[in-house]
Amino acid sequence: MKLFDLHCDSIYRSLVENKSLLNGNLCVNLSKISKFEEYKGCFAIWIPDDYNSEEAKNLFNDAINLFKSYKIDNSKIILTVEGGKILGNDISNINLLLENKIKVLTLTWNGKCNIGDGCLVKNSRGITEFGRQVVRNLEKNNIIIDLSHASEELFYDVCEISSKPFICSHSNSNAVYEHLRNISDDQFKIILERGGLIGVNFCKHFLSSDATLYDIFLHIEHFLSLGGVDCVCIGSDFDGTDTPDEIKDILDLEKLYNLLLKKNYSERIVDKIFYYNAYNFFSNL
Repeated sequence: MKLFDLHCDSIYRSLVENKSLLNGNLCVNLSKISKFEEYKGCFAIWIPDDYNSEEAKNLFNDAINLFKSYKIDNSKIILTVEGGKILGNDISNINLLLENKIKVLTLTWNGKCNIGDGCLVKNSRGITEFGRQVVRNLEKNNIIIDLSHASEELFYDVCEISSKPFICSHSNSNAVYEHLRNISDDQFKIILERGGLIGVNFCKHFLSSDATLYDIFLHIEHFLSLGGVDCVCIGSDFDGTDTPDEIKDILDLEKLYNLLLKKNYSERIVDKIFYYNAYNFFSNL
């Protein structure tokens, strides 16, 4: 089986909990990755909302140094940053991302940053003037904009400003289960029309009130019903959240793969969801 996962927090967990990425007690580690026919994964460096600019940079640098110490095959791992706090209020900090080969920036986490507001901010605002500069500069430097966690206001402002496809790396359907972290059908269709990606999130709190593996299938099925066969992907959020009991680590993904086949989705379509949609998107950067 081939897998391209748009979001996991394994490198962050490895750093803050001193757990090995080689074969430690993580949902995603190098030993588990080796079991797949092909694997690519976006490993996020999460920047907490309550960090200031200096704290954010220190965390980022520590995570980068840890990653380099493992001497991982860079063809398998794509480094990303989850949280615009890494930029502070200085556009030149985008150079820090470029120097370290960061391919994706999630503009916000759940709260506020200088770019705009996350999805849990009450009376949220849209994009700031600094955020407009960020969008333009990220696109100029081929860093993918990720709108998972963004407020609706920020999402639609980025739609007006952006000229390239963007993604929601780990977001589910609000039509299937209403939650502030999930996206509307309208938002999904915009991402689809622009050639972006949606990674379905395994966080049980975003799936249903009593989440199971089947609920992950329901979110995928809904996105496919909207025409998403070329943009729906896996965005597991492993090592960053609580998942249903049936799917506790990356090796359990075979259960979801087989469930989709049992629901009469062809192997070609399932392989697109699990690997080729994301692979093609990143190959065309």
